[in-house]
Amino acid sequence: MTIALIDYGAGNLHSVHNALRKAGAQDVVITADADLVRRADRIVLPGVGAFRACRDALVAIPGMVEAMDEAVGSRAVPFLGVCVGMQLLADAGEEFGWHDGLGWIAGTVRLIEPAEPGIKVPHMGWNDVILQGSPPLLEPGEAYFLHSYHFEATDPAHVAAITSHGGPLVAAVARDTIIGCQFHPEKSQSYGLSFLSRFLEWCP
Repeated sequence: MTIALIDYGAGNLHSVHNALRKAGAQDVVITADADLVRRADRIVLPGVGAFRACRDALVAIPGMVEAMDEAVGSRAVPFLGVCVGMQLLADAGEEFGWHDGLGWIAGTVRLIEPAEPGIKVPHMGWNDVILQGSPPLLEPGEAYFLHSYHFEATDPAHVAAITSHGGPLVAAVARDTIIGCQFHPEKSQSYGLSFLSRFLEWCP
């Protein structure tokens, strides 16, 4: 089973790679090769930083977005987006202007604006992952977050989990063979490794 970990310059690329290996993955390929991504058995899109910069770097790889569309849309390959990799699933992001996302899960990525006074942004540190319904792969627990923008999903059915930081924030989204987590599994110790292990075994 080949896991394609997409290399588009994301800062958490190697830490996600190491976490996947610790979770039991045998064949993780760090790659910017669209053909390899097209043929992969599972795909992971990492990401840290600004929505626009990550989106531009991904689009700049020849054929990559088309390969992802083919693998996930046509072949139903299991896909995991991590942090900004999850945010890129949205229709658009508002960080440094309006920028198109992949449009795989309807919604917009917007600045966190806490309803409670005194709550600081970014949302940083350990926080609860609270399941919404019975989503795939996720379990209740605590995970590590670091983000200033959050995913506002158009359809509540696509919200797999929430957390709270001056009000509810989406912690994970899911649709079909696609799952994205706002938290960092690679920094979430046993909780994150268990989540990645379930992703490696996932047969949606």
